[in-house]
Amino acid sequence: MSEQGRAGGTFFPDLMASIVVFCVALPLCMGIAIASGVPPGLGLITGIIGGIVVGALAGQPLQVGGPAAGLTVLIWDIVQRHGLEMLGVVVLAAGLIQAAAAMLRLAPWFRAVSPAVIQGMLSGIGVLIFASQFHVLMNKEPQGSGIINLISIPEAVHTGIFPMDATALAAMLGLVTLLTLIAWNKLRPKWLRAIPGPLVGVIVASVIAAIVGLDVHYVEVPKNLIHNMNIPAPGDFARLTEPLVFGDAMAVALVASAETLLCSAAVDRMQNRIRTKYNQELLAQGIGNTLAGVVGALPMTGVIVRSTVNIEAGARTRLSPILHGVWLLGLVVALPQVLELIPRSALAAILIYTGYRLLNISALRRMWNLDRVEFGICIVTLSVIVLTDLLTGIITGVVLSFIKLVRTLSYLEIDVTLTGERRYEVDLHGAATFVRLPELAETIERLPNDAEIHLHVGGLVHVDRACLEWLQNHESSHASRGGKLVVDWNEFARRNGGKPLWAIIGRGKLP
Repeated sequence: MSEQGRAGGTFFPDLMASIVVFCVALPLCMGIAIASGVPPGLGLITGIIGGIVVGALAGQPLQVGGPAAGLTVLIWDIVQRHGLEMLGVVVLAAGLIQAAAAMLRLAPWFRAVSPAVIQGMLSGIGVLIFASQFHVLMNKEPQGSGIINLISIPEAVHTGIFPMDATALAAMLGLVTLLTLIAWNKLRPKWLRAIPGPLVGVIVASVIAAIVGLDVHYVEVPKNLIHNMNIPAPGDFARLTEPLVFGDAMAVALVASAETLLCSAAVDRMQNRIRTKYNQELLAQGIGNTLAGVVGALPMTGVIVRSTVNIEAGARTRLSPILHGVWLLGLVVALPQVLELIPRSALAAILIYTGYRLLNISALRRMWNLDRVEFGICIVTLSVIVLTDLLTGIITGVVLSFIKLVRTLSYLEIDVTLTGERRYEVDLHGAATFVRLPELAETIERLPNDAEIHLHVGGLVHVDRACLEWLQNHESSHASRGGKLVVDWNEFARRNGGKPLWAIIGRGKLP
């Protein structure tokens, strides 16, 4: 049955799921905007566009789009270097790049990123969010860079505790938010699981601040969101000819696309009813970011936290993401004063928790146990992001992954063992490619002409046509000199899922 045909019988589940997603998205939209160095209203606008527009066009109907923590560091850097007025220009250009890539059907290529680089990117972003929001928790502004934020945390803690002033009160309020969030996630009864921990934490902190009348920083929401949009001036678009500005647009498009499509793949794994149409999803995100750029709002991606909540809350169709955007719009238009009751330190506490989740210590531990080289790439990516910037870190990780790939495809270990009179066992491990063909040929040709050679290829992960054809030719030439060459291709087929050799190497059937 089509999605439209199911919609009539799934309205109530989608309605309930949309309310839950709205409760999660509301504090995160504002918190991510503040962490990005822009007014919270711009995060809410992105959430509205991501829900109503992208939700209606998405290639994965159950995915929820909006401002994402994964772009926080990049947007902060763009705003600091180019000014808030250029944010819309960069986001609009990034949206057009995404739309063009979707129409060229390039979406699958955005997913071709090493898991080590993705984990390093997310972990690096998590560290930077944690470090920057620690200062917001202390009623202060973040420092100039990620490494300075990290280094200055002890000083922020000391000044946050002594003396007992507004800074200490903000810190205690953030701590209450964090403890409430963690306790709610661990202790809430099953019948209250639909109520998200971040919302409960924000409500508790806001109620305490209102009752006690704490003198801390609160969220500032414009009374008229339309009049406070960050719409770019026509002349600002001329700056796209500047390499740094255009490079930032490319970086936003790349990171947003990778995060969106990886999120889509995760949504596919979480449920088996609706499969993602990747190019359609990328086109929807491109349209959404183009519209966000027109009004100067934050860029958007598919967000794994909101998408997971949407599925777990029972969403069945795209109606849930769309309605969550409607609820955001209704609250901003009708009750903006409610949002101004939220302390900034409460949102900072939620983002600190989000940063820790992005760091994902358990994933790093698994990577260490499975592949030390991949772990190393992940840590280098993380470190470069923290020490420099997001784009440099990603490029570094991609380059290291490419070097690892080249090494893997060029690595070949050849072990020769004499097991009997004129009988040799030759074990190959790695990849038999044209790069290592001279060494392979020289090793085998050094053996006696009348030798019986048994070539074991079960340890190979790849064999190319050059090596295959040489082995076939040498098999006949060695036999003509009184020897015998036996290649057990069944070992290689078993290593590659039982497929016949001709199917593995992609050519006609071979003897």
